[in-house]
Order: sequence, then structure tokens, then C-alpha cells
Amino acid sequence: MQNYRHNKCLGLACLGLDQEHVRVLVIGLGVTGLSVIKFLQKNDIDVAVVDSRDKPPGLSVVEESFRDIAVFTGSFDHAAFEAATHIIVSPGVSLDEGEIQAAAERGVPVFGDIDVFAVCADAPVAAITGSNGKSTVTMLLGDMASKAGLDVRVGGNLGTPALDLLTDQQADLYVLELSSFQLERTSQLKAEVATLLNISDDHMDRYQSPVDYRVAKERIFYGNGVAVVNRQDDSVHPMDISACRKGVSFGLDKPQLGHYGMDHQALISKGGDAVLNVSELKIKGTHNIQNALAAMAMADVLKVPKTAQITALKEFSGLAHRTQWVAYIKGATWINDSKATNSGACLAALEGLNAPIVLIAGGDGKGANFGLLADAIKKNVSQIILIGRDAKKFEREAGGTTPCEFAESIEAAVNLAAKKAQAGDTVLLSPACASLDQFSNYQQRGERFITAVAGLVS
Repeated sequence: MQNYRHNKCLGLACLGLDQEHVRVLVIGLGVTGLSVIKFLQKNDIDVAVVDSRDKPPGLSVVEESFRDIAVFTGSFDHAAFEAATHIIVSPGVSLDEGEIQAAAERGVPVFGDIDVFAVCADAPVAAITGSNGKSTVTMLLGDMASKAGLDVRVGGNLGTPALDLLTDQQADLYVLELSSFQLERTSQLKAEVATLLNISDDHMDRYQSPVDYRVAKERIFYGNGVAVVNRQDDSVHPMDISACRKGVSFGLDKPQLGHYGMDHQALISKGGDAVLNVSELKIKGTHNIQNALAAMAMADVLKVPKTAQITALKEFSGLAHRTQWVAYIKGATWINDSKATNSGACLAALEGLNAPIVLIAGGDGKGANFGLLADAIKKNVSQIILIGRDAKKFEREAGGTTPCEFAESIEAAVNLAAKKAQAGDTVLLSPACASLDQFSNYQQRGERFITAVAGLVS
């Protein structure tokens, strides 16, 4: 590993934030915006914030705890942009916004919180992205490092914002989940090991094409170190990665020496050794086997002992709302995969879980094509139950000849699924859609599904 030292303030010079008369404009509040404000103020950097929403999340915190900060809400105030020497854009705000584009054309540096984190990090960084599975790999790798006794800080797109991970106590390792929105505004990240797990159409309401989405994801490979890629995903392997990075692959087939895979239901490490049997994993499905292999590959790069890896693999039970076991009712298994907010995530569940499947799906498709699911539905699904804004579009593009019915709510969908399910079936909530057309977030969607399923046996 490289040598690191605690130099938060020195690192800011890389972004020009150590100069006099610097005035940073943070665009977008919420948890990321608040973390940026807090970090910049701690480092004595003048900061203001602008948000197009009238009452954005975190506004009350800023008004109570950061009273000397200028706050502009309800629109993107032109005067605020004119006064800024640097702009830090939160992930939820598109870089195509007119005021941001105009500022960049004037020569104002525009970046995100991950760049600030990257120049200040005092320990190796492991970076994880992908359309699906990145949260599971992030938490599993963090668990491996923790069981090895390391001071590991886990966050980014998942849980704690990256800048909140930086404290006066030096870490041993940072493990970051990174979204395409975070990566598209990042140029300073040089992770010790980085992975792009997979790519499927997602956020097509934000990107002009799948190519633009892929290009954003590939920015995770900037710098040197090791790149971990999925050799069975044509979208990411082979691919153009930095010439400075050594490539290591994982897949569900038997691997060549130096790579990771499967042989006779055993996870195989880079040395060709069997690590443990798939049956010993608590997380289920072929997609989770891939996640386990990716985490193993990253852990080996970081020299996490194999004993800690194996303990974590045996004990890790997965994350809520990600192919989460909910109940076993009249011979049918009920699974909550509400986090499946795109077709790729839904496809992984359909191909990884036991058929026949009664599928509950639908919501806001974010402009994606559901056709990716058609073959898996034809092969594995006995009944489709659809909810939400794009239910008809889902049926049209993916339903084929599979029986399909519609429900007005998640509760109605659960009751309908209970009538359709037979012993041996898997009832799967895997929407392939965002949740905001009917719910506050995917967590609320999943919790209401769980509550409705519990009501079937009460």
C-alpha cells in the first residue's frame, strides 16, 4: 500500500481551496450539502449555499447551526453564482443546469464532495460502483476489514457522507460506495482498489444515453492501483481502464489463476484455492455470489486476512430491502427487493432466486427500457402484479405472454399475490423502478410490503 499521512488542510491546495478570498458555493442541501458546509467551515473556508427548492432538507440545520452562511432558496440565484470562486455540486443536482454551465465557462472550478474527500483522505480508499450490488459489496468489504481489526470508515453514497468520515483520528481504510452522479463530477479520486460491478440502463432521465452513464461510472478507475471487473458482463469487461491499473476479474465460472470465480459450488480465490462453499453464505442468489467474489478480490488487494474474509462471508446476512427474506407462508417464500430501482437489479433477482416467481413490480421507470427483463420473466415468472406510474409500460415491454394484473397499492398487490402464490413459489417485490411516484423512498416501499405480508398471517 501507499504511505499516507494526516494532512487534511494541505490536501485542499490541490483544489485551490487554500488561497485567500476563496468563496465556495455549495449547490444543493441535504446530507451531502450539509457535510460539505461543515467540512469547509472547519477548515476556515468561506461558504454559501443555494438550492432551487423552497424548503430543502437540512435547511433548518443550516439556519440554526451555521447562521453566518448565506443561504439562497427557491431558485438558483444568479448573484450567488457570480460571487463564487469555486462550486461544489451535490449529487442530486444535474451539471447541465444553466448557471453551473455558465460558471464553468467563466473558468470557475466545478466539482463534488468526493474530490474534496479524495485530496484529504489519510488512508487507502476502496471505491465501489455499479448499477446493482454496490451497497452489498461496500458493506461486506467493510465488515471484512472490521473483523480484521482495522479502523474502517464506510460511507459515500451509502450511509455516512464521505466528508463526515474524515475525523481527527486517522483511519486505516475508507470504503466508499459511489454513484454515477458522484463520479461524473470527480477527477481527484485515486482509489487503491476500485470496482465497477455491472452496468444496466439506469437514470436515463438524467443521462442522454447509456454511453454517458457508462462513461460516468468508468471515472472510478482514475489513478493507479487495481481494477476489479466482472468478466461476465459485456458492458464492463473488457473495457478501457487506466493503463496504470492492474486488472483482476470475477465471475461465476472457473477462474484462471490470479482471478476469482466458482468451481463445484465453491468460491475460488486468486490462488486457485477453494475459500468456502456457496451453501455457507447467508446471502442468496447468483448475484450475491458475484458480490461475495468482488468483495474477496478487493479484500485481497487491501491485504485483509483470509480468516476475516471467511468470517464475514459466513455471517453477513445482507442489507434490508435487497433480496431480503421476509416470510414463509403456506409453502411460498416472500422476498423484499425494494432496492431494485432499475431493470438490472430486478434481472439479478429473477435469475438468482428460485422459480416459479410471482413478481410484484412497477413504479417510476426513469425512462429505462424494461425489455431487458422479458426473457427472464418468460422463463422464471408465473404471474406479474404491477403497481405505479409505469405499470402499463412494464407490461408492454417485458410482460410478453405471462399473466399480468394491476394493483392500486402495494397492499393490494400483496393481497393479490397471496391469492396467486402456490407452495414452492417465490413472491418477489423487485420493482425495477424508482419509488417516488407512490412512496417517499424505496425504504418506505419495502417497509409497507413487509407490513402487508405480516398482515397475511396475523
